[in-house]
Amino acid sequence: MLASASPARLKTLRGAGVEPEVIVSGVDEDHVTAESPGELARVLATLKARAVVADLTEHATVLGCDSVLELDGEPFGKPGTPEIARERLRSMRGRTGVLHTGHCLIDTASKQELRELESTKVYFADLTDEEIDAYVDTGEPLVVAGSFTVDGLGGPFVTAIEGDYHNVVGVSLPLLRRMLAEVGITWPALWKSSPRISYDETEAARYDDTRGGAVRAQAAADAVDSLLPKGGRVLELAVGTGIVGAELVARGNLVHGVDLSTAMLRHARIRLPGHVAAANAAQLPIADRRCDAVVAVWLLHLLDDSEPVIAEVARVLRTDGVFITTTEKSEASRYADGRGPNDWRSQDALSHLVATAARHGLTLDAATTFPGPPRTSGQSPLYPLVRFRRTVTG
Repeated sequence: MLASASPARLKTLRGAGVEPEVIVSGVDEDHVTAESPGELARVLATLKARAVVADLTEHATVLGCDSVLELDGEPFGKPGTPEIARERLRSMRGRTGVLHTGHCLIDTASKQELRELESTKVYFADLTDEEIDAYVDTGEPLVVAGSFTVDGLGGPFVTAIEGDYHNVVGVSLPLLRRMLAEVGITWPALWKSSPRISYDETEAARYDDTRGGAVRAQAAADAVDSLLPKGGRVLELAVGTGIVGAELVARGNLVHGVDLSTAMLRHARIRLPGHVAAANAAQLPIADRRCDAVVAVWLLHLLDDSEPVIAEVARVLRTDGVFITTTEKSEASRYADGRGPNDWRSQDALSHLVATAARHGLTLDAATTFPGPPRTSGQSPLYPLVRFRRTVTG
């Protein structure tokens, strides 16, 4: 997760093959002080990362960054007004400053917090008053540290740098690579997928409480039950602790569950005794056409490729059987936080599911929603739940 609203940082990470979840920290930068400009950048980065971690309900690796320009020992952050931007640019022209970017990486699973600083010398052109006025009129220098960019309209006004170019943009990629390695994440792994939660005994023990507990399980079960055929055999994929499955049983359904996590299954077998098994959702130990319904709640968004699972669902469903799954999970949470959609589409994106399901004889024929627990914004996300029906025989 990137605890920063900076488009330049997001673009830099995307250019390097990383697609972070962006959560703006809301830290008030104007009232933070430190003994030096470099330390100020590091403190602000740490405050951003900690603020985001404080509101998390799942494990994550969070990066906070903040940049400060040092000139004559003084810190220059975002100017905010045209007058301050104009004054700063006049004091910077023809001179050399140091751009400090603080980095704070917090890995909640390993309980590690790393705080680092990268500093780069920046040489500024001897700008004319007309160039400064024109640049300020664009609005760009008002919202960036030091009142300039090296990757935008301000690029022609930087004559040289000594050090990491990306650090001046807002995040040092070599430094971030080293920090991630310290918490056990290799950079190439980020090209393939985001780090997944390890569903060990610690995670299993806290799973229900961190995901809304009985209230959310009941809401999910009500929504699923409204789409289920009555009196049939239901298979729940990634049954987890069995909290939703048990609610479905209470509503009169015959439910079996599979999961890869033995820690999760130790909890599920208490709620669904004799009806759970260890199995991969992409390789189900079930004969063809044996299930009336297959349910997947909060599974597909975790996968690198959801098609093998959907293919298995189609194989085990009888003709006219249904597949019920959550969709657009990340988007629902983003909207509840007041953010826009993510450019990167996950494996539970509705358009992807419809196209993939169609290839395996499954047709979308119903949908509903259920509420999740309130986010930090105070809004509760509405999670979409869709039903596909197996219409192809054979």
